[in-house]
Amino acid sequence: MTAGTPADALQTALAAEHAAVFVYGALGGQTSRTASPTLYGAITDAYVTHRDRRDELIALLESDGHEPVAAEPGYDLPADLSTSTAVSDRALALERACAATYAFVVASTRDTDRTWAVAALVDAAVRELGFGGRPERLPGL
Repeated sequence: MTAGTPADALQTALAAEHAAVFVYGALGGQTSRTASPTLYGAITDAYVTHRDRRDELIALLESDGHEPVAAEPGYDLPADLSTSTAVSDRALALERACAATYAFVVASTRDTDRTWAVAALVDAAVRELGFGGRPERLPGL
């Protein structure tokens, strides 16, 4: 990620949220509510959070007069998501990527946009822990 305007940083975050919504949708389809209720709940919660965050970014960009970046037609998924471990690993990688994106947004914005990005970064860092990540001093960096 390269430095640009605050709007560029928000567009980068929106692109990451489009990907997160797509990937979490696929992960939810590979997770059993009966066999893995905790994982299913975590995946569902993450999906809802990222969908809401995507919608907030779209509204924020539009209110500032910017055309929000569109979602890609598809995103990369591992070939095998047949185990809970594979689903958790992909979710962990996704949250790490989101944390890095939000660290970039924090560094690129000010005021309410930065406050919003800090909250998103903290959420991604905490969510990482739920998918098997380890605490870091500076998440996203």
